[in-house]
Amino acid sequence: MQLYDTAARAVRPLQPAGDPVTLYVCGITPYDAAHLGHAFTYHVFDVITRRLLAAGRQVKSVRNVTDVDDDIFRVARERGVDAPSLVALQVSRFEAEMRRIDILPVSVPYASQHVPEMVAWIGRLESAGFAYARDGHVYFDTRRFDRYGRLSGLSSEQMIALSRERGADPDDPRKRDPVDFILWQPSLPDESRWPSPWGEGRPGWHIECSVLATRELGATIDIHGGGDDLVYPHHESEIAQSEALQREPFARHWVHVAMVQLDGVKMSKSLGNLVFVDDLVARAPAEAARLLLAAHHYRTTWSYVPEELDAAAERLRIWSAAFDGDRCLHPEDAAAAELEFFQRLDDDLDTPGALRVLDRIATGTAHVAGGVPVGDVMARLAWVFGVKPREPLLVVQTP
Repeated sequence: MQLYDTAARAVRPLQPAGDPVTLYVCGITPYDAAHLGHAFTYHVFDVITRRLLAAGRQVKSVRNVTDVDDDIFRVARERGVDAPSLVALQVSRFEAEMRRIDILPVSVPYASQHVPEMVAWIGRLESAGFAYARDGHVYFDTRRFDRYGRLSGLSSEQMIALSRERGADPDDPRKRDPVDFILWQPSLPDESRWPSPWGEGRPGWHIECSVLATRELGATIDIHGGGDDLVYPHHESEIAQSEALQREPFARHWVHVAMVQLDGVKMSKSLGNLVFVDDLVARAPAEAARLLLAAHHYRTTWSYVPEELDAAAERLRIWSAAFDGDRCLHPEDAAAAELEFFQRLDDDLDTPGALRVLDRIATGTAHVAGGVPVGDVMARLAWVFGVKPREPLLVVQTP
């Protein structure tokens, strides 16, 4: 299996250390409902997981919940609710939507449950000279980590601009360098707080994922990913604060998923231009929603249009007829089709190409007496996309 590696800037073979393959995907910050862009990201990593499982590999997958964050406290304040209640409501809604489109279960650690480990990690960074404290704040000293910026390939000027755009404060006078990032900060009166050597407060966003990923999956993760808007500063900063201490690669393969747009503009909570999974399944079967997502390559930005959901529903109707039909394929043709299907997925997760293979099987006219039932072939392969008009013959258990 070959996937594009953001760090290498090239498609290269996926080379996990062994079984289980470890996979960490940055999860939601639950201050508002997750949208179609989130669903696309988690669909992509679900397909990767299913492909690995179909190949006989075990997968240990983790998707965190960032429940300690500026936006959560801000929105809770605006709505007059406490932050834990806001988090519980939005996580419940998100998990229900992921179940609705048959995203396989994963481990889900919450940042708030592991803050003492974050405090210890920050203390080690400070002792090693990679962090400095100012007025109850602790920052990572990016000048001490000479590889800062290699994942994104951005210049210092570009990093400063993106930091400002994505919620950081490069003009903070306490910083030695504008791109230094926060590890610990004092809490406001109505925010959650924990004790630390620098005073009561809460962790920064980036340190949460480094701690959660390594505690769940070990020092080096086989696949780490998320949306491509996380490359900088989030994943760049994760690498720095992780590799500064452990002196070994934080991740073997970095996989990033392109953004989903509406009317040519990136879907985002701040803009409010959102489409939700519930909106899709109100109009079409949940399996059609998965086929809509699979019709787009994971590295290509795309815009949602309702007509695509209609096309996905029609594709599902044709597939369902093939599931229930009585056509059979010659065993050699069935084997060739399955081989081509997985070759498409193994070629940088070419899901549109894999869908076309299934389309040909579903609409073919071959009828070989005593051959392999088309429905059986379809069942084995469609499962990779979370489509199960009937139970597949190949049952793969999630570890």
